[in-house]
Amino acid sequence: MKEKNLHPKNKFNKGYNFEELIQTNPKLEAYVSKNKFDVVTIDFSIPEAVKELNKALLFSYDKISVWDFPDENLCPPIPGRLDYILYLTDLLSEEENVKILDIGTGATCIYPLLGVAENNWDFVATDIDLDSLDTSQDNIDDNNFSDKIELRQQFDENNILKGVLKDEDSFSAVICNPPFYKSAEEAQGANKRKNRNLGNSAVRNFSGNNNELWYVGGEKAFLHNYLYESSLFKESSKWFTSLVSKKDNIDSLQKSSRKLGAKEFKVIAMNQGNKVTRIACWRY
Repeated sequence: MKEKNLHPKNKFNKGYNFEELIQTNPKLEAYVSKNKFDVVTIDFSIPEAVKELNKALLFSYDKISVWDFPDENLCPPIPGRLDYILYLTDLLSEEENVKILDIGTGATCIYPLLGVAENNWDFVATDIDLDSLDTSQDNIDDNNFSDKIELRQQFDENNILKGVLKDEDSFSAVICNPPFYKSAEEAQGANKRKNRNLGNSAVRNFSGNNNELWYVGGEKAFLHNYLYESSLFKESSKWFTSLVSKKDNIDSLQKSSRKLGAKEFKVIAMNQGNKVTRIACWRY
């Protein structure tokens, strides 16, 4: 299976070699078979299969050998997450000693893990959920990344940067994968639609806790709150960036960034198969 339109330097853009992936994660073998088109693959409607595939992809990095998290947390697709890191690499091509702030790292800590494995970057990663941070810390410790990744808890759900930034902080960039939905009900409805499309009755395949999936006001409200707070900490980071799923949110974000004094605003398009998303980047 080949991933379409990934970053040219994405190590997964030439498809999956399941023989090699099974070597990196033997548990994947139980889920690999030929489909009706005689193609070797997995059944993507089976949550365990998806999780073991993404573990295998992550373990293809020599630096990473452990990656565990509860089933109720989202399982991030590794090729797409790596794309964010690679486009950020392009953005920071002239930077030395790169240090990244990851907002809402979740239980998987995926961006810091990939950033260390791919580029040996340093990270500070935040989350509001203590259980998620505990799980992330286990993954950090088990892969001997404690000198590369620092975790901080956000104690106020109304804040994004406030409360986690320190006066002495100086980052090359801030990254963020914001919650998409406006409410738990909206997230659950989307979950059911996705499962129907896969012919799957298992809710867990598109799992995710509240902090991962929804935010009051949805993606637009989160992004504008983040943008406003970035204007209060202009000196803390050279770039502020975020994934943006809804194209309509880009225009309002760009207009607001001008009002808040941003000197530059750019959009990086990411096309991954049938999914189109983008990275909004601004700096003061």
